[in-house]
Formats: sequence, C-alpha cells, structure tokens
Amino acid sequence: MAFKLFRKLFGKNEPKEITEEFFDLYTDTYIRELAFHACVNFVANAISKCEFKTFAGGREVKGPEYYLWNVEPNQNQSSSVFLHKLIFALYRKNEALVVEHGGRLYVADDYSREAYALYPDVFRQVTVDDFTFSRVFAGDEVLYFRLNDRDVGKVLQGLYESYSKLITYGMKSYQRSRGTKGTLELDQAMSGNKQFNDRLTSIRNDEFKKFVDAENAVLPLYKGMKFQELTHKTYTNDSTRDIRALIDDVTDFTARGFGIPAQIVNGTVQDVASATDQALTFCIDPLADLLQEEINRKRYGRGAYLGGSCVRIDTSAMRHIDVLDVAAGVDKLVSSGVLCVNDIRGILGMPLIQEAWAWEHFMTKNYSSIEKLLEELKGGENDAQ
Repeated sequence: MAFKLFRKLFGKNEPKEITEEFFDLYTDTYIRELAFHACVNFVANAISKCEFKTFAGGREVKGPEYYLWNVEPNQNQSSSVFLHKLIFALYRKNEALVVEHGGRLYVADDYSREAYALYPDVFRQVTVDDFTFSRVFAGDEVLYFRLNDRDVGKVLQGLYESYSKLITYGMKSYQRSRGTKGTLELDQAMSGNKQFNDRLTSIRNDEFKKFVDAENAVLPLYKGMKFQELTHKTYTNDSTRDIRALIDDVTDFTARGFGIPAQIVNGTVQDVASATDQALTFCIDPLADLLQEEINRKRYGRGAYLGGSCVRIDTSAMRHIDVLDVAAGVDKLVSSGVLCVNDIRGILGMPLIQEAWAWEHFMTKNYSSIEKLLEELKGGENDAQ
C-alpha cells in the first residue's frame, strides 16, 4: 500500500524496481530533490529573465559582451540554458566555475581548485561535458562564484534526514490503516496432512495477498478453515493530508535556506506581490550582486570599472508588468523627467522607437525649482502693489 502511495505522489519518475529495504532511501531522495529543484528552478528562472546590461564609459551599449550574456554564451547553449546550469551548479556544490575559450563562455562540470592566500587560485582538470582542458587556468582568467562561506546544503541535509523518518513513519501508518488482519482457524486433524500444509502455505503466500490487495475479491477456504477479520480499514483523507503536510514542511525549510518565501515554491497564490518583493530583496538581488561583481572584476577590471564600463544585472524584469496597471506610474515618470519614452518602453519589454524625440526627457510646467517659484511669487507681489 505504501508503494502505491509512493507512486501516486511522485508519478512515473520512481525507480522501476523498488524493494522494501530501499523504500526509505527512495522516499527521502525524491522528496529532497523535489524541494531542491523547485527552489533552484525558481532562482534560475528569475535570473534568466534579468537583463545583463553592459556599459562603456557610463553609457549603455549593446555589443559582443551584451550578446554573450543575454543571447548566446556558447555555440551549444542559449543564455537561459547557460544560466540554469550555472545556478544549479552554484546551489548544488556551493560554487561554480565559468571558463572562456575562443571568446565563448562555458560552465565547468568538474575541476580541481588549488587555493592560495596571496596569489591567484589555480584550476586544473577543468571538464565541460565530455571535454577536459589540458591547460591550467589561473584564477584571474576564470569566473569563480562561491555562494556561501558555509554550505547551507549540509545543514538542509541534516534536516532532510530527520524529516524523512517522519514521512516514512506517516506512510507506514497509512499502510497499516489500509491493511487487513485476521485469524485463520484450522481443524487440528488437518494440520498433520503434508498435502494440506502445502496448500496452506500456498493460501497464505498467494491467495491471502491477492484477497487483501484486491478491491473486490473472494477468498476460497477449504473445509476445516475459518477466517475472521480482526481489524477494518481506517483510511481517511486526513491520513494522506498529513503526509502531504510533512512534504510541504520539507519544501518550506528548503525555501527558507534559499531565502525564498515558501508560498512561492508551494504555489500559494495569496499575497504574491509581497512574497515576490521579499524574494527579490533577500534572494535574487544578492545573487545578482554576487554574479555581476565577479564579472566586473574579472572581465573589466578596476580601471575600466571606475571609468564607467561594467555589467549590471537588471532584476526589475523579474516582475510581470501589465501596461494598463502601471499607466499612472508611467505618466509620472515621463512627466517628471526621470525617464524618457524609450526608457519606459524598455522596461515594458516593448521595441524602442528609432526617433530622436523618443530619447528626450520631458517635464510638465507644473514642476519648478523653489528659487524660480519664489521669484514668481515676489514678482506677483510687485504687480499687486
């Protein structure tokens, strides 16, 4: 029964052959991986939606570096696939390595790192898919991302082990509640008959199992046998809800380790706006800072960065924007001179207007400096006199 519940919960992805001794292991692995992948996919999807804006001398430009991060890092991956692989490696191993070869970027699948305190680190045996570089990479030649000083995955692993015991116990309780127990009375005179003992073994191993597992069945009994059921199935919907609640707890704790509000991962729709703001503040924005800092210090350097050349990851694109919902705000941003028309169209994901006036900034006559306003007031007093 527990196996049936296992398959019902996890669908077609369970191993083809499941034995009782490996059941607890598979249960723990699938629940842990489900929670982990749900959180990683959320983060990776959010980062892949962000725009990697490139600047040269303080002005936004779209050149080879922009194309590299936003469209095609290498010949086999789009930027979304590349970033998903990068984020997965970062959270799975607490670190990730990106190497450049032939003007293209690759996320390493495996490598060995030699750390030095006063010199750049050294990376050997860098492997991407089925290819291993023969060369040695210096630390200033690669992008090396490290998520935390201490791997939060190890902390979550201890939590998983504790919760897996509770979930397994809940599934076994469900199994017991669905089970049937009873007594089988036998005529003492029949117990010495070897042929009857063979039939009894067959009944116990085959017939009773089919009878208990089947939804509708008839149990054939021989003369001298009497079956009496001792317990009845006590299954209710609450028992499976309890198991689901334990699984949701694992997801909640995993999301907390990622800095993601649990309702986003669990699919709860209430207060999504606040949850999204919290996810941006405590998860996506810090991760974007980590990525762009490493990119800027390795691919641009101090001189170029101080001169206004850099990469900035725009996380505002993570939110879905409805044009009608933000119409009032758009009007204020344009009329106050904060943004031009093309700035607004870029935020909304609309194509830019290739006209000079679309890059101009406008301000309504309602806005004025305090000095000019005081001069106008003084002028009004003179006119009245």
